[in-house]
Amino acid sequence: MTKYILVSGGVVSGIGKGVIASSTGLLLKTTGLKVTAIKIDPYMNIDAGTMRPQEHGEVYVLNDGGEVDLDLGNYERYLNVTLSRDNNITTGKIYREVIEKEIVPHVTNAIQDWIERVSKIPVDETGEEPDVCIVELGGTVGDIESAPFIEAMRQFQFRVGHENFALIHVSLVPDMHGEQKTKPTQTTVHALRGLGLLPDLIACRLIVQKPLEPATKSKISMFCHVAPEQVVGVHDVSSVYHVPLLLQSQGIIQYLQKRLNLASIKITPQMQERGRSLELRWRELTKRQERLLDDVTIALVGKYTDMQDSYMSVVKSLEHSAFRCNRKLKLKWVDATDLEPEAQNTNPAKYHDAWRAVVSANGILVPGGFGVRGSEGMILAIKWAREQKIPFLGICYGFQLAVVEWARNVCGMAGATSAEFDPSAPEPIIVFMPEVSKTHMGGTMRLGLRPTVFEAGSEAWSKVRKLYGGAGKIWERHRHRYEVNPALIERLTKSGMRFVGKDERGERMQVLELPDHPYFVGFQAHPEFCTRPLNPSPPFLGLVAAASGQHVLEEQLEVQLQSFKPPHPEAAMVDEASLRHDEPRPQGEEVILNSEQ
Repeated sequence: MTKYILVSGGVVSGIGKGVIASSTGLLLKTTGLKVTAIKIDPYMNIDAGTMRPQEHGEVYVLNDGGEVDLDLGNYERYLNVTLSRDNNITTGKIYREVIEKEIVPHVTNAIQDWIERVSKIPVDETGEEPDVCIVELGGTVGDIESAPFIEAMRQFQFRVGHENFALIHVSLVPDMHGEQKTKPTQTTVHALRGLGLLPDLIACRLIVQKPLEPATKSKISMFCHVAPEQVVGVHDVSSVYHVPLLLQSQGIIQYLQKRLNLASIKITPQMQERGRSLELRWRELTKRQERLLDDVTIALVGKYTDMQDSYMSVVKSLEHSAFRCNRKLKLKWVDATDLEPEAQNTNPAKYHDAWRAVVSANGILVPGGFGVRGSEGMILAIKWAREQKIPFLGICYGFQLAVVEWARNVCGMAGATSAEFDPSAPEPIIVFMPEVSKTHMGGTMRLGLRPTVFEAGSEAWSKVRKLYGGAGKIWERHRHRYEVNPALIERLTKSGMRFVGKDERGERMQVLELPDHPYFVGFQAHPEFCTRPLNPSPPFLGLVAAASGQHVLEEQLEVQLQSFKPPHPEAAMVDEASLRHDEPRPQGEEVILNSEQ
């Protein structure tokens, strides 16, 4: 029988349920157990694809093309698993399933059936059914949207049995002038109990670097009707990678082993050894992080910098890469609009601060995005990186803008632009992909895990290919509607631009790299979605290594050639996966968008 651990939250949203859920799963994996995770998002959408990054953070993309909540990124990174779109439950998905059955089942039954079904799906390299499923309930207890899910979980605890269901409730403990207040936690636990769910563990989140005081712990124990060992504190630490060890030091695994009778699960010696190895490597990662002395500064030039969770996976990729390079990451957030000439007149202080950040950085990153706002500022930053030989990485939108910048300043095409910015442009550098819907935005992009084939002979010079262990074909996740105009590829390549990676048909440009530059790379894909703390994303590793010095880059290239292992399961890396959403390109037609189209 699968063991289920529900993680709920109270008082306020955004207090770290995802990290605590992921950390709990990681600790269980260190004991040799197989762990999966499910995120419940009570919003009415089918998926997260059309949500604004400034409000909900990044849209995380899975191998199967699912556009999901960013917490699934936490699960994949911490647990080193590959999840599917079904691991993200939304109200819209549940209601759609109920309606399509054309009967009148209880919504709560549909939720329980979904959880039980998905919890059995293998998610790691063993190919076996998971032992434990972590279920995170988004939002806070008391939200009107989450009521059906709370009731479903109340019923679910009886469906699976007391020994197979535990609840971790994450609550805020405010620190007011040095005094830790327990009343919010008492109130949210009271509300939870009124809904029929009793917490087994109360994780007290403190937004300060001060641990939970013994007196506070005793008070919460007394008035929330739990034993002292069922109360754990989660205060601010130097990085989220220390949270699993913080929870471990407070006996959370020993408690769960007893509460869920985990000893009844047969764990093979191989899995036990794998768990011990994971714990040792994780401890070494956190220790090494504390000993870092040298800095590396990366300027992230984006358009959603006011909501930094919009680039969650990008930041994690940089962090993981910095750990590998033994560098302390210093990230400079640059709003691309502040780099544009107009900003010099409207807000000169911001303009000069933004450019100071760019020109002083060791490396420059332009991530994904949509729309024209800030695009000219990004192009200017790309031009600086190319001409001044500063290590650069462009992701999706950043890749496309790097091509636009080259067309303007190297090919002499002064009016070069993207059809996304100017649909009436006579010869756009970036065009709308012919098979993508222009009217339905949700889930209609080129999504999911796709292969990229490196050009023949590139193993001799391509840094990117070496970062992938020298492989001739790689797989990364995509999320885009636009591509480099096929009609202009020959002109671009004749001028010196190298598209070192293409799709398996050789039609879509997916990786660009300049051979005569320390590190100038663009990816149409989103490699940040597949980074792991112990296995950083290769393009990001290359950026951070190059920004740390040529000798560091050469060292990491050698390491990757010897030891790189793709984070995807073997079954996912097949050519058929790339044809999932694609239709053959129309024959005999120019792929150039104009106002008539």
